[in-house]
Amino acid sequence: MEKETIIKLNKSFEESAYEQEGVEYWLARELQELLGYSDWRNFVNAVDKAKESCKTTGEAVLDHFVDVTKMVKIGSGAERKQDDIMLTRYACYLIAQNGDSKKEQIAFAQSYFAIQTRKQELLEERIRLNERLQAREKLAATETELSKNIYERGVDNKGFANIRSKGDWALFGGLTTSTMKKKLGIPENRPLADFLPTITITAKQLATEITNFNVKQHDLKGEASITDEHIKNNGDVRELLGKSGIKPEQLPAEEDIKKLERRVKSADKEIEKKKLNGKK
Repeated sequence: MEKETIIKLNKSFEESAYEQEGVEYWLARELQELLGYSDWRNFVNAVDKAKESCKTTGEAVLDHFVDVTKMVKIGSGAERKQDDIMLTRYACYLIAQNGDSKKEQIAFAQSYFAIQTRKQELLEERIRLNERLQAREKLAATETELSKNIYERGVDNKGFANIRSKGDWALFGGLTTSTMKKKLGIPENRPLADFLPTITITAKQLATEITNFNVKQHDLKGEASITDEHIKNNGDVRELLGKSGIKPEQLPAEEDIKKLERRVKSADKEIEKKKLNGKK
């Protein structure tokens, strides 16, 4: 495909995009022309195939294909209703994939929407990774604060470790920290939280935050009373998760947070490098 053709098609596809409440979309009748379909009925067949593909991937069709009605001029200032479909970028990608790649416009669209869809997937993945990293950092900060707080109230490092372990026991339905590590295949010398999903890390952080608050609020002293407080708070958080059908001990382990951290930093360096090269 000639470079000039690629530039022209890219411009056409970009200019045909709309946005509503932060969601990018295209209108089917305009996409029909962009993809070189002369007949609406033939294009609707391609849309129907794309909907089936959407179902197969487990996506909700109505999230990507939205039927709309608009008014169009038919001459002499008169207007009539015309059916159309709002299509997300992913819907456009599926339609292009079900088209004839021998047609120049469709060949371009297949690559265009595939690349853009992949960009969105990478962005969503990056956001999820950052959320998990932030949750882990917040838990570490909250545990450090609790450690300092209870040290002043007669609890040493060994006592703090016991309190955390009892908290895990309450959160994971009677399974100890060590048992959870064996269950999830985590090395004994690594923190359990480094391998937990974001929801569980957040649950641990919330329980620890409440413990920290109540230790100060009620002037709790000694390992026994603070342990009881931490067990109660983790039990309460577990009960809250249970109302949404979530059992922390049944959730699978996730990627080692240290590896994730290195990967994010590496990606950031790569982005920075590309920026610098772009300036040159």
